Amino acid sequence: MKINTGFYGVLLASMLGALFSTAASADPYTDNPAQLIAAAKKEGTLTWYTSLAPGDSAQVIKRFEDKYGIKVVVWRSGDDNVLQRIVTEANGKTYKVDVAQIQTDNMEALSQEKMLTPVESPSYPDLVPGAVPSHHQWAIAQITLYVLAYNTNLIKKEDLPKSYRDLQDPKWKGKLGIESTDSIWLHVVADSLGGDSGLAFFRQLKAKNDLSVRTGHSLLANMVAAGEVPMALNVYQYKAIQLKRSGAPVDWLALEPALAFTTSVGMLKNAPHPNAARLFYEFMLKDGQEVMASIDDMPSNTKVASPLKGAKVTFIDSTTALKNRQKWEDSFNDVIIKR
Repeated sequence: MKINTGFYGVLLASMLGALFSTAASADPYTDNPAQLIAAAKKEGTLTWYTSLAPGDSAQVIKRFEDKYGIKVVVWRSGDDNVLQRIVTEANGKTYKVDVAQIQTDNMEALSQEKMLTPVESPSYPDLVPGAVPSHHQWAIAQITLYVLAYNTNLIKKEDLPKSYRDLQDPKWKGKLGIESTDSIWLHVVADSLGGDSGLAFFRQLKAKNDLSVRTGHSLLANMVAAGEVPMALNVYQYKAIQLKRSGAPVDWLALEPALAFTTSVGMLKNAPHPNAARLFYEFMLKDGQEVMASIDDMPSNTKVASPLKGAKVTFIDSTTALKNRQKWEDSFNDVIIKR
């Protein structure tokens, strides 16, 4: 799949530039991993704030605790709730969290607020190009693609669209669904269609063929499986894969640009268990990547076999997304939500 090279960029390598600068400071894991593990075990515990789904975070915790015998206390919630809790605790000088894993633009927000500490991991060279920003304060640990999912009982494979513009064909009238919160996805796709003219395309698509707007990616995917929404434009690929595997009449394809939703792991500057936190950070970039692959996400570590091997992926620059978040949300509401 050819990758779009518009404003939002495209491969992380081109968006973030030369990312793997020479480490200026020593790293305890790199210098003496056995000593770090011993120090982490002495601390005995760490606290992890995350937006990962409960079942997914439970798999990560079990694998880490089984390997190291270090207890992981987890607090999980929606992405913005995790961000807000970290900021609130930091402002109150109540330092409870050691490591966080949330949406990458929110992780960059923590970096800009000087709440993270740089990490020089030996795993960085094994990660997909651009998984680590130049400041080394977070690293992408989970990659999920937005894909088009469809009900195979209602839509024939030979009738599938080859591009987003094909969706304006009258045959799709009343058959299309869209998730109600994906402002970044909309703007990346719109940019690939010409920016303002791309937004105009979606306005026309909504007017001509209707868009069934639903809140929740799992809900939308399940509605595809049930036949209530014959085709959905922005489903998480792991959910489509899991539904297909379960025997549901669901399949999927990735139209260009195939945008990636990512979460990143970061170590808090005032982590109360710094050794355990550093060990967990490294774990998420190595062993944890096998967990990500097992739940049908694309691992960021290239040494781990991917369920999406060969997929060409478009990433969004986290700084750009953070800067334009409100603008893009307002535009999404205007183009997609407003009646």
